[in-house]
Amino acid sequence: MIRPATKEDVAAILEVRFSVRENVITPSRLQELGINEESLAEGLEKDYSGYCAEQDGRIVGFSMADRSVGSIFALFVRPEVEGQGLGTRLLAAAMRDLWASGHARIILSTEPQTRAFQFYVRHGWRHVGYTSDGEAKLEYLNPDQGQ
Repeated sequence: MIRPATKEDVAAILEVRFSVRENVITPSRLQELGINEESLAEGLEKDYSGYCAEQDGRIVGFSMADRSVGSIFALFVRPEVEGQGLGTRLLAAAMRDLWASGHARIILSTEPQTRAFQFYVRHGWRHVGYTSDGEAKLEYLNPDQGQ
């Protein structure tokens, strides 16, 4: 089941984030970046939209988007549920939310030469350059806006 995330889901969302095999990050590094339970909960009440994938009442994946800038900044699933289509469904939910918010173009960045990068390219995202720290920048234009 894919459903909207709430601030009550933040602890479980972070558990998923720390469980991944690629794009690994520590809790202390996230804290250095200003990302913690409080900041995510606050974001969900303001500009962020989030979606959770649940199996047997347990959150096993999530996506997060920032409506203020039209970006997807997180999409992760637990290693044991990879390959079940949850990432695709979480991505679609985040994209629909951003389209509904009026964005004609959605952006994201991820490490090049990773499974995540290939996932986005397979789903129609276009590689448009690199960030200052070497991440690949990708974009997706809203097909309903004639772009």
